[in-house]
Amino acid sequence: MSEVVVGLLGFACIVAIVVTLFKSKTLPSIAFIIFPMILGAILVFGGYYSWENIGKLIKSGFSSTGPTAALFVFSVLYFGIMTDAGMFDVIIGKLMLLVKDNVIGVCVMTCIIALIGHLDGGGASTFCIVVPAMLPVYKKMHMRPATLLRIAVISMGVLNLMPWAGPTMRAATVLGIEAGSLWQTLLPIQACGIVLALVVAVLNGIIEQKRGAGLNGKLAKEAAHLSVEEVAAADAENKDLARPKLFVFNVILTIAVIALLIKDIFPSYVPFMLGVAIAILVNYPGAKMQKKIINLHAGPALMMCSTLMGAAVLMGILVKDIEGVNSVITCMSNLISSILPAALGQHLPLVIGILSVPLALAFDTDSYFYGMLPVMIGIGEGFGVGAMPIAVAMVVCRNCATFISPMVPATLLGVGLADVDIKDHIKFSFLWVWGFSIICMLIGAIVGIIPL
Repeated sequence: MSEVVVGLLGFACIVAIVVTLFKSKTLPSIAFIIFPMILGAILVFGGYYSWENIGKLIKSGFSSTGPTAALFVFSVLYFGIMTDAGMFDVIIGKLMLLVKDNVIGVCVMTCIIALIGHLDGGGASTFCIVVPAMLPVYKKMHMRPATLLRIAVISMGVLNLMPWAGPTMRAATVLGIEAGSLWQTLLPIQACGIVLALVVAVLNGIIEQKRGAGLNGKLAKEAAHLSVEEVAAADAENKDLARPKLFVFNVILTIAVIALLIKDIFPSYVPFMLGVAIAILVNYPGAKMQKKIINLHAGPALMMCSTLMGAAVLMGILVKDIEGVNSVITCMSNLISSILPAALGQHLPLVIGILSVPLALAFDTDSYFYGMLPVMIGIGEGFGVGAMPIAVAMVVCRNCATFISPMVPATLLGVGLADVDIKDHIKFSFLWVWGFSIICMLIGAIVGIIPL
């Protein structure tokens, strides 16, 4: 079986997954398992892989998603405990005093928190800061959690251009320069991108307002028709689990957990494991109560874990390597490179920039920068196009799409924390992210970084 056929089969697998998810035919976890396994079987019968190879690839895939699964389970439990204990109720009250009934203010605040939270370059840690802090506010003001994710991922994409962030470091490695040098080139685009992210937040706030969101909006009035019994039952449950006297302790513990997460001393799931153990012992002593609390949050954790385990199969078969054989994703990259140059070589930075967001749904970060970028640079040289403009276009536009890609484990963590289906997140944010990336690329062209 030729590498061209393997590449085509890889794209067919990705398209099948995306279409299936968008049409709500099955759960993400099932799609992530079934289609890559069908692809794997075809590759085995075609003589490209053996069944042993497929087993090794899947095992390798689990090594990359396993830590994220552990992070998700314990972060869900931790923030669930903090919510039950009433810590966020107090914080929400303070935030509501700041924004009052200002839906636009909530959106702008989301953007600012995401920008600040992503200074460390860690997608998982940023989602763990932004979503738990803002999701209760969105719910109280009858705003869509998908809007929260849209604003957050666009803001995070802009900050992901920092020299210590993964994509910039990978691109700098391929170029053979310091990450700081590449960042200095990207700085004008990043500065404009931050302003643009705030504009996006304002626009989304206006959209939510028109829907009737807000404390006194149309949606709030509709929600007011809930029965007295439903409201009373919810209040009684919350009061039973609330621990107002432990608010200061819980805030200090949460700050300590996030600080340990950012410090990056341990694997990312360890701070939340410790946080869960301490939080549940202090807030809910006794095995019976602890079991009740864990059972309350077991459903979401199990659902997202199954999605991450399915993603392990997807990542393994498509992305991971077997010695002496090109991975499926490499074949896909080579296929793209063989098609593009014939007609579009002179404008390669713009072409690859425009295609970066759709390609983000198929390529993980390593494959994109270590696999595709060197190939594109080589093609560009044949047409007299410098390596730097190609790298800038790929870094800027791919960064914008990082956190809508199902190939990025942090994306699955974010949608899980926000309780939004991955397909809904992609549907809701894709065109916004794509448009945002193209505007950032055009800014790069205007300031002379990317040639037109």
